[in-house]
Amino acid sequence: MNTRTVRAILRKDLLTLAQNKGVWMPIAIVPVILMIIMPAVMLLAPTMVNFPGSTTAQMAGFLKNMPAALQAQVAGLNEMQTFAYMFVVYFFAPFFLIIPMMTSSVIAADTFAGEKERKTLEALLYTPATDMELFVGKALTAWLPAVLVSFGSFVIYTIVVNAAGYPTLGRLFFPTGMWLVLILWVVPAAAGLAIGIMVLVSTKVKSFQEANQLGGMVVIPILLLVFGQVGGVLYFSLPVALLIGLVFWIADAVLIRLAVKTFARGELIARL
Repeated sequence: MNTRTVRAILRKDLLTLAQNKGVWMPIAIVPVILMIIMPAVMLLAPTMVNFPGSTTAQMAGFLKNMPAALQAQVAGLNEMQTFAYMFVVYFFAPFFLIIPMMTSSVIAADTFAGEKERKTLEALLYTPATDMELFVGKALTAWLPAVLVSFGSFVIYTIVVNAAGYPTLGRLFFPTGMWLVLILWVVPAAAGLAIGIMVLVSTKVKSFQEANQLGGMVVIPILLLVFGQVGGVLYFSLPVALLIGLVFWIADAVLIRLAVKTFARGELIARL
């Protein structure tokens, strides 16, 4: 595989991406909402209003079912402090994975299906680049920005939650070891998972919008994690984060292997 060819494809697609507001606008807006507005509101609200009785009861029930190791982390905290810590560290963890999956799926939809819509895919397929070089170049176009946006969002989230949570907790408490595993191990795998799904979807459709709509299925794993945590089936502890990352990486290997076969030049030309 010629790395110069891969870099050329990557550079071309990134330049095209930078000029497409329909792609980068949601990539910019979603992290602002998830990483700044939501945590700031949830952390500052308890300092301004009293807890409803139902909220306190739900938190007590949630804590009661948590493993002893996780209960120890909030031992000695009052209700307000426990709410702030649980929200930032545990409840928000699965929602954070929306960022790499959303970013990579939107970009992948544009770099694969978008080529068809712009009538540029045929010319690209007749270049000397091999099928593998084309696939790797386009996959990296989606994966690298997704990981970089996620890392940047994590830095912003760290600053916001420590600043907004300091009046309640009285100390800097973030990030935790579980979140470092989430960022370094799970996030890259989550971005790859979305790319694998979107490649399979994009080769079957004719437009960016159609691929983006069908690609909504990438949020299903995230919803399962959210419902699992709310229902007390799992908690985002360090071992759970390691296990989720492993499952995602295995799914990546399977989906990308299928995607490479689907991305065969002959089949793509036949669908033009």
